[in-house]
Amino acid sequence: MWRDRPPGRRAALRALAAAALATGPLAAGVRPAAAQAYPARPIRLIVTFPPGGSSDVIGRILAPRIEARLGQPLVIDNRPGAGGNIGMDIVAKAAPDGYTLGIGAAGALSVNPSLYPNMPYDTLRDLAPVTMLAGIPFVLVANPRIGVKTLPELVALAKSRPGVLTVAHGGNGTAMHLSAELFNQMAGLRIETIPFRGSAPAMTAAVSGDTDLAVVDLASVSGLTAGGQLVVLGVTTPARVSSLREAPTIAEAGLPGYESVGWFGLVAPARTPAAAVEALNAAFTAVLREPEIRARLESIGTVAQPGTAEDFASFIRSETAKWAGVIRAAGTKVE
Repeated sequence: MWRDRPPGRRAALRALAAAALATGPLAAGVRPAAAQAYPARPIRLIVTFPPGGSSDVIGRILAPRIEARLGQPLVIDNRPGAGGNIGMDIVAKAAPDGYTLGIGAAGALSVNPSLYPNMPYDTLRDLAPVTMLAGIPFVLVANPRIGVKTLPELVALAKSRPGVLTVAHGGNGTAMHLSAELFNQMAGLRIETIPFRGSAPAMTAAVSGDTDLAVVDLASVSGLTAGGQLVVLGVTTPARVSSLREAPTIAEAGLPGYESVGWFGLVAPARTPAAAVEALNAAFTAVLREPEIRARLESIGTVAQPGTAEDFASFIRSETAKWAGVIRAAGTKVE
């Protein structure tokens, strides 16, 4: 039959047939899959610390609300080790499709490049910031036996006894350690920093008098200041914290410009589609603004910090530069 038709007519019929295929049942079965809205399947959330840690608890607090907003399960996958580098490397090397995310702490996203000689990933090149999740205020506390009740009194004592006072912290290279080093550098002091395995042991050392001071997270000092076991000299955040309202910031107590917070943020692999990053940012920031979620985060000593992806990217860059200088000046190393 085709041979009996004039050439022009055969071309026209071929064009009609092609158009029918493009709009017919076959195309209808293919096109929706290509245009499926994100997300179309479960999302894997890499947590760079073990179950029970702050980042894990934050992830589990947020997960049910995120699942309700996105319509897909959020599967938490704990991958601890190397200060968060192991889990974050998994995220950095995952397919950039929006289905692998990571909760990273300040260490893995801004501090570790200055601590570890061979980083397996480059935060600024290999990861796409989505949003800040939460901040962790730290508290500078003193054992009452050293006789100081204010920050100026501590500074005066430390200057009169250089290299004698000691301050406990949660481990070399942790945000608590760097908070103590930043305090030393800005105040021109020589208080010896003593590492412990986490905030709770550091706080115990200060209570027992094994050290004179400690920089610990907010949750660790709950109840100990009211009973007079520790004296709060200041919080490390730029503004006072609601759960310890009577405590001044270190900046307002006598060290202007001082600021140091622990933090957790959400990242994806670099080159993740902008639409996926926007959808994730919208879901997470909306959940972080819910009063119930904010209250639950405060109950574990953290403060919700939702924001734009652009603001988070800028914050990571500034934190990376800031702590590189502190680490260099302190000569801090991770073995």
